[in-house]
Amino acid sequence: MKFKALAAFAAVGFAVGVSASASATELRLSHQWSTSDVRHKVAQIVADEVAAADVDLTIKIFPSKSLFKPREQYKPLSRGQLDMTVFPLSYAGGQRPEFNLTLMPGLVKNHDHAARLNDSPFMGELEKLMAEDDVRVVVHGYLAGGFVGKDKCITKPEDVAGLQTRAAGKAFEQMLAAAGASIASMASSEIYNAMQTGVLQAANTSSSSFVSYRIYEQVKCYTPAADVALWFMYQPLLMNKTAYEELNDAQRAAIDAGAAKAQAYYLEEAKKQDAASVEVFKKAGVEIANMTQDEFNAWREIAKKSSYKNFVENVPDGQKLLDMALSVE
Repeated sequence: MKFKALAAFAAVGFAVGVSASASATELRLSHQWSTSDVRHKVAQIVADEVAAADVDLTIKIFPSKSLFKPREQYKPLSRGQLDMTVFPLSYAGGQRPEFNLTLMPGLVKNHDHAARLNDSPFMGELEKLMAEDDVRVVVHGYLAGGFVGKDKCITKPEDVAGLQTRAAGKAFEQMLAAAGASIASMASSEIYNAMQTGVLQAANTSSSSFVSYRIYEQVKCYTPAADVALWFMYQPLLMNKTAYEELNDAQRAAIDAGAAKAQAYYLEEAKKQDAASVEVFKKAGVEIANMTQDEFNAWREIAKKSSYKNFVENVPDGQKLLDMALSVE
């Protein structure tokens, strides 16, 4: 009799243990960058806040493209095969051409303007499209970039005429080609060798890539993201919508609290990265040339006739979305 009672107690204890462990949820978060990158740190802030909240929820981060290839994360996220990702949304432009607006020349002027875009009806429209794919935004964020010239400064459209130029994204290629540049498509990791061998005379990419790939060793002049910049890329932390909705109230609250803290950090760090890149290039003896508002406007006029025109012609409701973005002051 005593044995049966002990056995029954053990069975109940085992069942409780299983139930307790089953209630603890682990979310998998994938991204392509190293653990020193700002985008990893954004993810880590959310993961740390969730852990500190003690709500039976953990976020396990898989950095350095260890779980999925960089451009192949949106589909598994939308299908529930991945819970979270830090992801340049324009990578999913093949599935949703509207997302190409998140890497469009001259659409964002500076980081504070980017923050206003993140909180605008324009972003609301993009979030509706993501919701149709069972995806929601956890943390908004844009990163900026600039130009480098091997032999001269690149600030206005005529500066690229006749130069072999690398651009980040199809819309930038269209604009630069319209300005008279010859386009060389390559990964940002290939810019250094292309400059070194004379294949490339100018390039456009993010502030962080210019530094991490030591492009300052190969160029005469750097046009950074300063008061105005042409190159801004939306790179949010996304989550599978159903996965979020299946969490309990405390777990969702923990994610939301972490997201608010991470988004504030993301904006400040993005500004710091631009400023830090200038110091690195200066130290290497590279000339710094800031783009003026008039030069920015000249680029945007070329973009309107090339990149914007192409977008409007090829995307349903493209004009409406573009106008919504441009209406944000």
